[in-house]
Amino acid sequence: MRIIVIGGTGMIGSKVVADLTERGHDAVAASPNTGVNTITGEGLAEAFEGADVVLDVTNSPSWEPQAVLDFFVSSTTNQLAAETEAGVGHHVALSIVGADREQDSAYLRAKVAQEKVITDSGQPYTIVRSTQFHEFVRAIVEQGVDGDVIRLTDSLFQPIAADDVAAFVTDATLEPAANGIVEIGGPDSIPLAELGRRALDHESDSRAIVADANALYYGARVAEDSLTTGPDARIGKISYDAWLAES
Repeated sequence: MRIIVIGGTGMIGSKVVADLTERGHDAVAASPNTGVNTITGEGLAEAFEGADVVLDVTNSPSWEPQAVLDFFVSSTTNQLAAETEAGVGHHVALSIVGADREQDSAYLRAKVAQEKVITDSGQPYTIVRSTQFHEFVRAIVEQGVDGDVIRLTDSLFQPIAADDVAAFVTDATLEPAANGIVEIGGPDSIPLAELGRRALDHESDSRAIVADANALYYGARVAEDSLTTGPDARIGKISYDAWLAES
């Protein structure tokens, strides 16, 4: 199959392109650096010609509320229009577990808006909702810095390694369109405050972490299990501790 990976030069996209190529498919990384701009529409028609699947793993360059909403809606709308013209048979998008449950977050509201553009388009689709990546836990911890301590929610996280994300996204890209949502997550659900402690211990960082039920996660309060997968999710193999040991 010929598969166009929008955002194919990023962390997940580059892994998916490699996985698809290894499986014998014609995987093409598309990004502004390769002449494909989903916001302006530049290069979309040419990139999608002859494609069987388009996979979108892009992220917004700005998380400002209006900017992130405009990015995901405009980018997805332009992709789907070009796919219809080119006769692409399957649109796959990477989204976030809990996006529809945590609408205090402007970013997650934008992801839900992106999903709605997809589901309303009439195009065969698969939305892969992932939990947060192992690779981002350390940056999330730093969001909680409050003077001499780090305040983190004790809500459960279910982090997943980028390698596992890429493998699941590759599978979804090669499978028939689900016309629905596929959830993926890591093997363990751990309070964020505990994850933070493990991350700091790994780096011999002695700063105190305070588990605070009122601590915000990227500007929003989160319920105890709203960022964990449901019962039918596909679960990765790489635990956070195993990933830390190898990183």
